[in-house]
Amino acid sequence: MSGDRIRKVLGGTLTYGFVGIMSFLSIFPFVWMVIGTTNSSIDIIKGRLSFGAALATNIHGFFSQVDAPLIFWNSAKIAILSTVLTLTVSSFAGYGFEMFRSRFRERVYSAILLTLMIPFAALMIPLFVLMGHAGLINTHLAVLLPTVGSAFIIFYFRQSSKAFPSELRDAAKVDGLKEWQIFLFIYVPVMRSTYAAAFIIVFMTAWNNYLWPLIVLQSNETKTITLVISSLASAYYPDFGVVMVGTVLATLPTLIVFFLMQRQFVQGMLGSVK
Repeated sequence: MSGDRIRKVLGGTLTYGFVGIMSFLSIFPFVWMVIGTTNSSIDIIKGRLSFGAALATNIHGFFSQVDAPLIFWNSAKIAILSTVLTLTVSSFAGYGFEMFRSRFRERVYSAILLTLMIPFAALMIPLFVLMGHAGLINTHLAVLLPTVGSAFIIFYFRQSSKAFPSELRDAAKVDGLKEWQIFLFIYVPVMRSTYAAAFIIVFMTAWNNYLWPLIVLQSNETKTITLVISSLASAYYPDFGVVMVGTVLATLPTLIVFFLMQRQFVQGMLGSVK
């Protein structure tokens, strides 16, 4: 076997070996979580890696301790509304920053990007005071409003808009279309892969949001699934089998959304425009 052949085989082995190890490390926590739903709390603490016979008990324990329809409805409402509002506002902003020229455009855009450098811990108290003065504490609106103007999603849409064919916009103007018609009937369909990628990012972020809902949602009727699972895990005698059931159920919506839109997500992240 020639030296080039040996190096090629060795390189392929190392590459696939590295990818295999990383894949295992990524998937193992979820597999262990699924296995944990079938084991008792003591077996989970011991680190048992085989399926048990406590699945029915854990499921019954979860639904007896938690008002599952209510908390899943709370999480779904917040995630869906946050996603729709964020995509609407951010895509308008990204489109505007790229398509319209003005004297202060880049300064305003740079100021928006600078907000990415501010840690959320520095914003919690001002946001809480603001929501308190507005009378929105313990409401889902207090969770939604701070997420609508996402600097990262605005940046993402503007960068993706650079690939939007300017000829389409010029042709639409010649045909007499107004700016909102160009945006709605031409820009949105062409940038659908960008919207799909942004949808997944924003939905997963909103669904898994923990810190800010923990601060502003103070009653059991308004809490989301992440807060409920946290309270189950922090009990004096936590039942980890019940926690695992809740965690798996909380993971399913994001998995479903990702697998349904994974092709568009890849196209959007690669900047594909059709």
